[in-house]
Amino acid sequence: MFLENTVNHKEQFGWIEVICGSMFSGKTEELIRRLKRAQFAKQKVEIFKPEIDTRYHDVMVVSHDANEIRSTPVPAAANIAILAQGCDVVGIDEAQFFDDEIVKICNDLANQGIRVIVAGLDMDFKGNPFGPMPALMATAEYVTKVHAVCTRTGNLANYSFRKTDNDKLVMLGETEEYEPLSRAAYFYAMKKDEEK
Repeated sequence: MFLENTVNHKEQFGWIEVICGSMFSGKTEELIRRLKRAQFAKQKVEIFKPEIDTRYHDVMVVSHDANEIRSTPVPAAANIAILAQGCDVVGIDEAQFFDDEIVKICNDLANQGIRVIVAGLDMDFKGNPFGPMPALMATAEYVTKVHAVCTRTGNLANYSFRKTDNDKLVMLGETEEYEPLSRAAYFYAMKKDEEK
């Protein structure tokens, strides 16, 4: 279970928390929960998401079950460094869509005393590490891996299986395009696709 850093309140450094997993695993829900707790504690909170993510709303970060929080859409990670000045807590959703500079930005913010909470897919639809997420997970103080439920077996799911024939790495979608699968279900689904 995740516990907030409570050891040394005089330390002037922040930290990085990464929430990762497959689609439909509750990453954004957990991000919103942590950010709302910080807001309730009267901390100065700023939330960012990639400009390309307009699935539910242009400005709001919205979870699959319609929980939401206001955010600032940005075209690139560099914008976050400028807009996050003076914050106590910075939240970043869909981090896998940002360029690799997001890793340096998150570390710089943490070194300035800011708590940085990042959510994103750890693997793409091909089962490969996704964008800057592996480096963010490696440099984070806390990593929380959340799981969906496999739509075929009912077991824990950590793969995002793409149901369409689109081979582009970045393709925004929902349940019509993706389904969460367990390792076994994903293996057999990919094998079946290769046989086509």
